[in-house]
Amino acid sequence: MRRREFIGLLGGAAAAWPFAAVAQQQPALPVVALVNLRSAETSVRLVNAFRKGLDEAGCVEGQNVTVEYNWLEGRFDRLSSLMADLAHRRVAVIATVGSIYAAQAAKAATTSIPIVFSVGDDPVKLGLVASLARPGGNATGYNFLLVEIGTKRLELLHALVPKAVRFAMLVNPENVPVAARTLREVPEAAHAIGLQIQILNASTADEIEAAFVTLVRDQIEALFVAPDPYFISQRAQLATLTARYRIPAAYSTREDVEAGGLMSYGPNNQEAWRQVGVYTGRILKGEKPADLPVLQSTKFEFLINAQTAKALGIEVPNSILLLADEVIE
Repeated sequence: MRRREFIGLLGGAAAAWPFAAVAQQQPALPVVALVNLRSAETSVRLVNAFRKGLDEAGCVEGQNVTVEYNWLEGRFDRLSSLMADLAHRRVAVIATVGSIYAAQAAKAATTSIPIVFSVGDDPVKLGLVASLARPGGNATGYNFLLVEIGTKRLELLHALVPKAVRFAMLVNPENVPVAARTLREVPEAAHAIGLQIQILNASTADEIEAAFVTLVRDQIEALFVAPDPYFISQRAQLATLTARYRIPAAYSTREDVEAGGLMSYGPNNQEAWRQVGVYTGRILKGEKPADLPVLQSTKFEFLINAQTAKALGIEVPNSILLLADEVIE
């Protein structure tokens, strides 16, 4: 190699050294750990809503924040070890969406890492915050009041099948907080309007199949499905079984009705995920969870699947159709 070429190469390498050093010194993006008991396949629109919330707060995934998605698919037993790992790695924020257990597990794992939750029950009673207006501590979020509106969901199902008397309620015993509250309030409401209600437990696909064998054996006329991430992930199985055995059923989310369920009544899940995204972004920008009041859902959706109603031989009264926010054809 000639001397002039060698000097040119050396000069070019030297010029590149500062840039390489700068690149190596770039700080890593803050990591948000999103924890959910659903599956990734059931949550595409919800994740988009979360990203929209982040964006509204000035945080863009891949540009100034990294989001680590943890889909547990109903595996409550994995929560404790996962949260311990997140606390050990000192992620920037833990976002737990749609699960009381996940929020409580995060709270038990760390008192310093910010937590943004969405839960379906009173977060003060759950021990997540000191008060709604002044959460204190390291957690805040969104209460979508899912458990509280269970009695309204039961009443709407009864309005669709007014002659039915024998109802069953499917609950997931693994989801203790939601199951306990639902078992306390819904049977009481059922008895108040003259309904008989039978409790069925299921936390696996096989147990769901077994529950339907019981439904048929006991001549159950309508089914109330308790709000639960695992049941949402099994919505196709539930829709198939209710169609096969011609059982009208009430659910808590839009996804259930889109999969073929008869009706749902519940909060707007996309709004809950968006709000969690907004609060996560605001915390990344420097605000403290203790200063961000817990938000509460104000919009609830009543959806009816017209095709399912027709297949079940249910003629939906105009009075009920007028109440529906959407009739899915």
